[in-house]
Amino acid sequence: MRFRSQSLIGTLSTFLLSGTATASPVFSDHAMAMQARQSTRTLGFIGCSMAENVAQGYVSVGGRRLWEPYGTSGMVVQSWTNSNSNSWRLFDQQAARYGKPTAVWVQICIFAQQGVTYDEVKRLIANARQHAAPAAEVYITGQPVYEGGNTCFLAGSKGPELTESLAKRAAEDTELNVKYPGQFVLKPGEVADGCHANTAGQQSLGRQALAYWG
Repeated sequence: MRFRSQSLIGTLSTFLLSGTATASPVFSDHAMAMQARQSTRTLGFIGCSMAENVAQGYVSVGGRRLWEPYGTSGMVVQSWTNSNSNSWRLFDQQAARYGKPTAVWVQICIFAQQGVTYDEVKRLIANARQHAAPAAEVYITGQPVYEGGNTCFLAGSKGPELTESLAKRAAEDTELNVKYPGQFVLKPGEVADGCHANTAGQQSLGRQALAYWG
């Protein structure tokens, strides 16, 4: 019996060393999926539900670089000015999922009552660098603007235009070293409630994001 046990152990050792034993396919597929996700979703983002609309559309039209939506509805500028806020903790959870982003899109998104200042915009940029990978590239835009005279009741009259002007100002500020890729636009028939994109609007925003970031 002792000889047989030693024989079985020897056979098992040879089998394992020969490389014929393989890991569970389920585990292997999961690991490969996680690695692929981390290697492709390298562009993080901050913003509100308007940024979610862009991300939703981007994913739906096949975009693979920008993060998927992660529940940032209502997270206007003031949600991101404190680098230890709940919003940034949510961002960090996504960074743990995908890997720290090598680029971050900062969307300036506002409620009319709170508005936004240029100093707040600069804090968003600084915080984005703090939570991203070292030397991460930072893009900045306003929230989408509307063709056809539509007014977003949440951002207020000329609110989206204000966010756009601040994004362009930040991009022109050489000390901030951020890039303005362009304006996001929603056309008549692409808006669900006066502010947010409907399904067609999301896809339109997604295609615009694809043109900016690939």
